[in-house]
Amino acid sequence: MSSKVNEIKLCYKDRITISNCPKITCSQDAANLYYTNWDKNEIQLQESFKVMLLNNSNIVKGICQISTGGITATLVDMRIMFALILKSLSTAIIVCHNHPSGKLQASEVDKKLTSKIQKACDFLDIKLLDHLIINSEGNYLSFADEGIL
Repeated sequence: MSSKVNEIKLCYKDRITISNCPKITCSQDAANLYYTNWDKNEIQLQESFKVMLLNNSNIVKGICQISTGGITATLVDMRIMFALILKSLSTAIIVCHNHPSGKLQASEVDKKLTSKIQKACDFLDIKLLDHLIINSEGNYLSFADEGIL
């Protein structure tokens, strides 16, 4: 009796050539790109968490929304986020979430989540370059710039 299983194949299809993708050189670059790609109708409505996937030259492969939550919080499933990071063969990430309140202060929950992401990144040899909090006006807080990361 023989057992058969499905074959799993992963692939990455570029729609934009690498030469046309933005390069991240500082927190402002990342914050501007996130803000430009955020749905302005929802940024003040509810909290969302996204991950920016980068290659070894800090060229952006893409941005993916990991979760959408309530008014004051969103749940980040680390397994879903890291499945995406690993499948895309990204070597670095910048994570970001919005604060519908407009306040640019990192909560203890934000700091604990960042620490958890950092530990997973260290284990998997992925660079966590920053964690940004943005508001509806395009202002941001950078964990890296503030020395929190």
